[in-house]
Amino acid sequence: MKKLSKVLLVLMLPLASLVHAGSLSSSPEGAKAYIISPKNGETVSNSFTVKFGLKNMGVAPAGMDKKATGHHHLLIDGKNLPALDKPMGKEVMHFGGGQTEKNIELSPGEHTLQLILGDHRHIPHNPAVVSEKITIYVK
Repeated sequence: MKKLSKVLLVLMLPLASLVHAGSLSSSPEGAKAYIISPKNGETVSNSFTVKFGLKNMGVAPAGMDKKATGHHHLLIDGKNLPALDKPMGKEVMHFGGGQTEKNIELSPGEHTLQLILGDHRHIPHNPAVVSEKITIYVK
């Protein structure tokens, strides 16, 4: 029974690392997320590419716990940012593979876009690395 307990503990440790333990990954001074394109105020077709920018940090896929790295999350038409101390959910598009651009389709009209960098657990860094919210117009 003692051996079985040790095996279960070893199997549970990786799962425990996925659970929010109350500590946020720190972001380096001067870290900044930004949207390269489209530009704020730009008019785009209903299918366009959003290109993500990141300064003073690196991009790493979700699950890779490496200091000063993260992966992008895109908030489309969000009125408020998601909770900055919990894993981000359905309110954002996840780019856990480390992608730095995405072709998206939106309906005609006015839309807002904003990036949020998440750590290996999809939790924003401390301080949070969040882009300015931009407004685009889809024709």
